[in-house]
Amino acid sequence: MIYREFGKTGIKVSILGFGAMRLPMKEINGTNVVDEDLSIKIIQRSFELGVNYIDTAYGYCNHQSEIVVGKALKGWRKKVYLSTKSPIWNIEKTEDYRRILEEQLKKLDVDYIDFYHFHSLSWQSFQDKVLKLNLIEEAIKAKEEKLIKHISFSFHDKPEFMKKIVDEAEIFETVLCQYNLLDRSNEESIDYVVKKGVGVAVMGPVGGGRLSDFPYLMNVFKEKYKTPVEIALKFVFTNRNVSVALSGMNSFEMVEENAKIASSGEFLNETEIKLIEKIIKERRKTGEIPCTACKYCLPCPQNIPIPNIFFLFNQYILLGSERYKNAYTQIGNKEKDERKKGDACIECGQCEEKCPQKIKIREEIKKIHKIFSS
Repeated sequence: MIYREFGKTGIKVSILGFGAMRLPMKEINGTNVVDEDLSIKIIQRSFELGVNYIDTAYGYCNHQSEIVVGKALKGWRKKVYLSTKSPIWNIEKTEDYRRILEEQLKKLDVDYIDFYHFHSLSWQSFQDKVLKLNLIEEAIKAKEEKLIKHISFSFHDKPEFMKKIVDEAEIFETVLCQYNLLDRSNEESIDYVVKKGVGVAVMGPVGGGRLSDFPYLMNVFKEKYKTPVEIALKFVFTNRNVSVALSGMNSFEMVEENAKIASSGEFLNETEIKLIEKIIKERRKTGEIPCTACKYCLPCPQNIPIPNIFFLFNQYILLGSERYKNAYTQIGNKEKDERKKGDACIECGQCEEKCPQKIKIREEIKKIHKIFSS
């Protein structure tokens, strides 16, 4: 495993991090719950292979992720850095910050959190919540009391606002943002904050799974690389400004494959990156929707499976296979399948308010329904 300096924190982190947002689930009495035993084994296998950074959050996996991550850390706490996040949308008054932090410490069953993020920060929420409610002061107090070791933020907004937040609040030691070969919009801002000593962690290095099946890439690189995932991860690792890339690994196979890639030390060269740029430019002409399947848009009041529909559409336009179109027509057709197709959208707009990618969901859902119903 390769390790890199994490900004000015004095810490070296594995370039591959474990993202605990997509832990394996199972159904018990009609309810989806995390498969704890399997998840813990998968997480600990990543530790055995050298991963020393794990990231979770308050609401991940139906609020169960932190509990499972805490259990997986037993016996590994001194070797692995723990990252989680403060759900700022749940903070209405200053004291909520500390109350929720203490709740998370109990769920994780730890004495401290290494990297505590203001979750999904935008310029607006930075001003309306972090500054107005004096949450920076609360974070500093928590750090002084050794409940958290490093003050961080995860970022979902226009790239220029990442720079503004870092300039405005010099307490931030690391940032978590999206970056992959399909979305390089944060590249310049990443370079800017790194020069200011801020460590950069990346989410969505494989585009929320979109890059796991990318035939165009394999047609070009099949002689050198085995899978699109290998190319996608190596693209992110090639950027020396990235200290750690989080992968939402939910199987032993994914852990083994990704750890091998992160240990190879062989990344992409300039010629390959330029070729990828050309391929991506062609792909964008297809009208792909930049959904990362984060599921922040859910639940939909009409029970429309938004991320699933976007996935089916993206695969359809990439591969041209009718099976994705057929899969859409089957939504809501089976017994106990209460999901609805895109024509059930009442345009309430709740999904768009929560979408980190700022996708025009209502417009896209209607467009997809029209295409798939023809």
